[in-house]
Amino acid sequence: MASCPTPEPGTGAILPSTLSATALRHLYASRALSPVEVLRDVLARIDRVTPRINAIVTPDPGAMEAARRSEARWAEGRPAGPLDGVPLTVKDNIAVAGLRCCWGSAAFRDHVPARDELPVVRLRAGGAVILGKTNVPEFTLEGHTDNALFGPTRNPWDPRLTPGGSSGGAVAAVAAGLGPLALGTDGGGSIRRPASHTGLVGLKPTPGRVPRAYGLPAILLDLEVIGPIARTTADAAALLAAIAEPAPLEDPASRGFTTFALPEAPPRLRIRYVPRFGEHPVDPGIAASVAGAARRLAALGHAVEEGPPPFEPEAVLPLFGTIGAAGLAWLLGSLPGNPAPASPALLAMAEAGRALSAGQLMAALDAMAAFRRGMTCFLAAGCDALLTPAAAALPWPAHESHPPMIDDRPAGSRGHAVFTNFANLAGLPGIALPCDPVAGLPVGFQLVGAPGADAALLAVAAEYEAAHPWADRWPEAA
Repeated sequence: MASCPTPEPGTGAILPSTLSATALRHLYASRALSPVEVLRDVLARIDRVTPRINAIVTPDPGAMEAARRSEARWAEGRPAGPLDGVPLTVKDNIAVAGLRCCWGSAAFRDHVPARDELPVVRLRAGGAVILGKTNVPEFTLEGHTDNALFGPTRNPWDPRLTPGGSSGGAVAAVAAGLGPLALGTDGGGSIRRPASHTGLVGLKPTPGRVPRAYGLPAILLDLEVIGPIARTTADAAALLAAIAEPAPLEDPASRGFTTFALPEAPPRLRIRYVPRFGEHPVDPGIAASVAGAARRLAALGHAVEEGPPPFEPEAVLPLFGTIGAAGLAWLLGSLPGNPAPASPALLAMAEAGRALSAGQLMAALDAMAAFRRGMTCFLAAGCDALLTPAAAALPWPAHESHPPMIDDRPAGSRGHAVFTNFANLAGLPGIALPCDPVAGLPVGFQLVGAPGADAALLAVAAEYEAAHPWADRWPEAA
């Protein structure tokens, strides 16, 4: 495990590519560093690290010109926003005008959107420098990052292993210093689990908190949201603030939200700590690390009590598979030639989706609506947040779709992901934060709050980070 900031060999100077977005903003304002200087260092790092981790699959050729425009704005004292000149990546299921958006599938190999998805529109307007698109599994429906177009993305902490998925390329980029920020998506834990596997902060916002428009088909309905991935809580909050302004005309789900802002002080939360879901196995090292995080939150003044999940996992969690299968089958049927996925798991999922009846799908949607009502009521009366591991397993080999065994027990294809999709099904915000590493690998815990509690979760995360910092943990591969 390396320590950051990393000094430039032979000079003792700090490498710009290791700095946070917050630090870059202050350095730009003081003229101590320029966006062009930062981009040159990040691009050199991309050239050096990409062969080992395969995080960025489509570079943005306009990055340097964007950095020069940003440099001019800072020189004139009129930056376009807090992220002006900050380099970041965009997950390859989020549309960026002029860059291919492959979605990990041969069916979208040549898809080049003509316009940016709404969060990207806002990032450009604020002066952010887009480095490129990050790798994903096919149709972003699997919990590791590999596909027939680009191959596997590897974990900077151990390139033999996966960073998880589906935001695997996004987290690998941030963990390796290929931009301090990444825009990801979370449909069933696709930000939170990969963040936990790479020692990062990953936020799944409340549906509607980040308005969406002009993107790919919504095969997971509002279960999938766009959210920030960063090394620090402050950076994650800054990225969320840049993309979270309500836009009721483009996305009616954003109606009712206000401009995003952190509270002046973190709230004291009533937290139910749920160490496992029923009989689903959890890696013992992860269990011990997350238990330590629970104790630390209690020491900060939060009321933490251990208890069972406030729902029956075996009744709720399968709803995700039904909705995902139906969405995939619908997508493939809408494409010319009804193409088959390259992934055997997705091929089986598509077949299952085609076999679903309208009644089965409506029953799943009705059960999800009831679950949302129940969880909202529980979080209004029973507690303020749930605390669980972010993932049940440590990272596994990069070419494998899932770990077949967890704690020496058969885990199934989604056993590693058991803790996350309930938040998507319930329409709740969730944040993954680093806790103590296990065997040299990052581990994360998650806090899931009530609808609209995104700012409260980030405030508590910042408090936890101040007491137990992690930003100086860097992988040797970076």
